[in-house]
Amino acid sequence: MNKKEFNISPVGYVRMGEGSFCLEIERKYIPALKGLEGFSHMNVFWWCHLHDNEDERKILECERPYKKSPSKMGVFATRSPLRPNPIALTAVSILKIDYDKGVIYIPYIDAENDTPIIDLKPYHPSLDRVRDVSIPGWCNHWPKWYDDSANFDWESEIPH
Repeated sequence: MNKKEFNISPVGYVRMGEGSFCLEIERKYIPALKGLEGFSHMNVFWWCHLHDNEDERKILECERPYKKSPSKMGVFATRSPLRPNPIALTAVSILKIDYDKGVIYIPYIDAENDTPIIDLKPYHPSLDRVRDVSIPGWCNHWPKWYDDSANFDWESEIPH
């Protein structure tokens, strides 16, 4: 098999102000928003641009990323931004869409201001939700639902 490289261009950027978050879509991609009305949530695929460098792309294991996790874990078993291809995924609630301006208003996203958005997909339970999920014991106390994550003390899970 031949090695291939892929070119990815942002379709938009994460913007945040005082307590507000939105996804600002590039003008040429605004037509791609058509049909999103009626969806309460979407998956945002974003580029961890602050960690996109040769050294951090080589990191394949990390030391105890969570207080109760194993002492060493592979990055594919974490949500770390340090990975061979620094792609992140966040499910977000859609508060409102301004189709004329290409702006999707959301309550929160775990990305930085000006983070490049590489793709958007509507969240659909028949495709994105699974019934019988198994997770390791070290993270079994984490919230079972996305909505409950907002009130969870994530800071206490990270070793300092």
